[in-house]
Amino acid sequence: MLFSEDSYRFMYAALQEAEHAFEEDEIPVGAVVVHNNKIIGRGHNQIEKLNDATAHAEMIALTSASNHLTSWRLNECSIYVTLEPCIMCTGALLSSRIENLYFGASDIKFGACGSVHNLAENSRTNHTIKVFSGILAKESEELLKSFFAKKHLKSKKINPIKP
Repeated sequence: MLFSEDSYRFMYAALQEAEHAFEEDEIPVGAVVVHNNKIIGRGHNQIEKLNDATAHAEMIALTSASNHLTSWRLNECSIYVTLEPCIMCTGALLSSRIENLYFGASDIKFGACGSVHNLAENSRTNHTIKVFSGILAKESEELLKSFFAKKHLKSKKINPIKP
């Protein structure tokens, strides 16, 4: 599927957020919320930094966007995320009335927008979200793989296996 030039630009901004997470030794997931073709909210994972299991990129970006609009209703907004949202984040996207979701890499363990579950489009709530997947997926996956390879290597150095 081909995406618009703007969609690539916004997903690239989400990738930049994911790189911030990587630099902070957080799982590299980034998100941006867009309204009227302008980024109004940004976020990246800050779970370790904030010691908060809910500090996912999407949650932080939604809070930022809601503060910008001074409304929790984001029904004219789209969100761009480097990794398919989990159940918690998809619930927040539904509750905030996000119109469109664009994500890069699929999450085959926790994905709630098509991989494991499809809460965004098949919700029994009064709202559904249009989902577009695969935008800059390779770049998103490479960043995640690089992060976990670094973690794996670091753990081997700390706990070397003796022959």
